[in-house]
Amino acid sequence: MDLVSRLRTHFAHQQFRPGQERIVSAVLGGDDVLAVMPTGSGKHRLTRRTLYRKVWRVRSTDHDSRWRDPEPPRRRGRDRFHVAINMDGNGRWALVRGRRREEGHVAGASAVRRTVEAAPPLGISTLTLYAFSSDNWRRPRGEVDNLMFLLQKYLDSECAHLAGRDVRFNVIGRRDRIPDSLRNSIARVEDRTRAGTALHLRVAIDYSARGALLAAAGRLAAGVPPTREAFERSLFEAMHAPDGTRDVDLLIRTGGEQRLSDFLLWESAYAELYFTDVLWPDFTEQDLAAAVRAFAARDRRYGGVLSGAVGDSSAP
Repeated sequence: MDLVSRLRTHFAHQQFRPGQERIVSAVLGGDDVLAVMPTGSGKHRLTRRTLYRKVWRVRSTDHDSRWRDPEPPRRRGRDRFHVAINMDGNGRWALVRGRRREEGHVAGASAVRRTVEAAPPLGISTLTLYAFSSDNWRRPRGEVDNLMFLLQKYLDSECAHLAGRDVRFNVIGRRDRIPDSLRNSIARVEDRTRAGTALHLRVAIDYSARGALLAAAGRLAAGVPPTREAFERSLFEAMHAPDGTRDVDLLIRTGGEQRLSDFLLWESAYAELYFTDVLWPDFTEQDLAAAVRAFAARDRRYGGVLSGAVGDSSAP
């Protein structure tokens, strides 16, 4: 039986017709890997779905590879990945409606709940939301106080809901400058939800990626080899993040701006970026699904190229 026939037999459930497939080959740790691509895909793409659900290995090993996500999904048959969202546009949403900026933040809390509920069915295992940056302390005192109140109100009102949906909650960022009442609410919700497995929800409060990197560097003991693992442990400790959180796979920014704004710079080294004009309070389950579809269609090469693929680029 020739190779194409063997692939057709292996993927019979996909119902590929003769001549409808493309074969893309790459080298994974010395092992040949072949994948079937439907005609009309536009490019010779190895998407996450293809890699995890349609890969046929000539010689199977456990070697990792630059061609797939360095951390394979925890659940067989499902993509599991980390999405980070810069929730931008609350103030503008309120202003265009003739309302106070604070009302935009209240409306944004509803978008948070929608997003948290929509994430697990889309295969998202970790969701990080940028709620309050360290630079946001520069805003008017009244707005800052209102934001701190809203954050505490959200935690107090959503604690039971998060626990009921099996969501693990954590806050990343500094905790020495936020109100004591908010800090206590954070500790209470983290403790109540620590056993959650359906989704790891992280909310960045008083967070600065540059600040976290500087704090991590300062925590490294003199004489300790500057390995990536040691630095990441120090980084997690500096921003009160649980150890072992995977890197960001997809970073979304709402509100039309196209910049990172000091958000998860280390963890987003190979993240796919997705910008949308939708203001955060208007962000829906459909908008999240559209971002995930765009992410699934992109090539993730981690600095490599697809061997033998037409139109390959050497860009990272």
